[in-house]
Amino acid sequence: MEFHDTQVAVIGLGYVGLPLAVEFGKVRPVIGFDTNEERIAELRGGHDHTRELDAAELAKAEFMTYSCDLEALRAARIYIVTVPTPIDSHKRPDLTPLIKASETVGKVLKAGDIVIYESTVYPGATEEDCVPVLERVSGLRFNQDFFCGYSPERINPGDKQHRLTAIRKVTAGSTPETAETVDALYASIIEAGTYKAESIRVAEAAKVIENTQRDLNIALVNELSIIFNRMGIDTEAVLQAAGTKWNFLPFRPGLVGGHCIGVDPYYLTYKAEAIGYHSQVILAGRRINDGMGAYVAGQMVKKMLQRRIQVNGARVLALGLTFKENCPDLRNTRAIDVVRELREYGVEVDVHDPWANAAEARAAYDIDLVAMPEKGKYDGVVLLVAHDSYRTDGVKHLRAYGTDSHVFCDIKSVFAGNESDFRL
Repeated sequence: MEFHDTQVAVIGLGYVGLPLAVEFGKVRPVIGFDTNEERIAELRGGHDHTRELDAAELAKAEFMTYSCDLEALRAARIYIVTVPTPIDSHKRPDLTPLIKASETVGKVLKAGDIVIYESTVYPGATEEDCVPVLERVSGLRFNQDFFCGYSPERINPGDKQHRLTAIRKVTAGSTPETAETVDALYASIIEAGTYKAESIRVAEAAKVIENTQRDLNIALVNELSIIFNRMGIDTEAVLQAAGTKWNFLPFRPGLVGGHCIGVDPYYLTYKAEAIGYHSQVILAGRRINDGMGAYVAGQMVKKMLQRRIQVNGARVLALGLTFKENCPDLRNTRAIDVVRELREYGVEVDVHDPWANAAEARAAYDIDLVAMPEKGKYDGVVLLVAHDSYRTDGVKHLRAYGTDSHVFCDIKSVFAGNESDFRL
């Protein structure tokens, strides 16, 4: 297949799929497909509620068409699946969106077509879980009638510096010829270049360990923060001092959520257990990071008690609910852990976030966001997410929400250590 003569369809227009579809839409015919009719309508109107792309950027995709109609996909010869791969309530991989997307593609798959997956999965998922669905629904045979590729997404939501085209892309294919086609396809839009992995399984494994490594590094500094806090040592000061060595890694403690770092390690450990190996280090890091919300809430309550503030019935303002700064995504946010834990202590918690969608916060977490917090009202103020707007407001502005004897906790060390009562 000559890749430059084919039409591409991108299945799933979220944080990953939309930027990809737009880049391809600048140079070739692309079908941007999503089952969410409201999402299609807003994109046709030049609006992206994720704020990853503005109207001007969307308009540059002159060869792009948006659709939620299955029939529109039949014109494509290359299908790129970019749906979420979450975990369930038991922290096991939930492949439901991936399987459903595979069923959708299978209904329109033709001889000679290529299906490329970008969703983060455990090694083997593409060929062991997705390919059988494609075969069953289409009636075609893998690597004879149709072929597959894998190119793991590396999108960093909210990051306006490391954009899609500036991040090197790993590619792979189910046959040598397919691998060449997939690599050439991405090379046509990725300015940073591509890296062709030797197999789909290698590419899948490479992706899942990228975020597992970050998760473990953050777990280490989170544990160090707990230790240094008991010693009365400021963790940020220690990290700045240690950072003067050329090979010290600049990780910082914090709440680890989102749909990548807080999820991907569970995909790897799930697969490891399926083949008889029970992870030691990876799950230890996960336990530390998953427990940081309760730790933060506990430290805040301790500071309030030291100020002789009655905890049961106290009022606390939580600043930030999204899973990371300057991003509206609420999926798997761990800021909610702090809110829920404080409420377990009997604290009344108000939540403010200039980036979060109020309707989504209510639907996902039963939280009614406070649009304009009242000054001088709160016994405690905790800065959970380092949005730029909070930095711009400054510590005096944020502390003005508190009473004269309030406790101020700066979880992200946005401000100097002497400007807060507690920080990680």
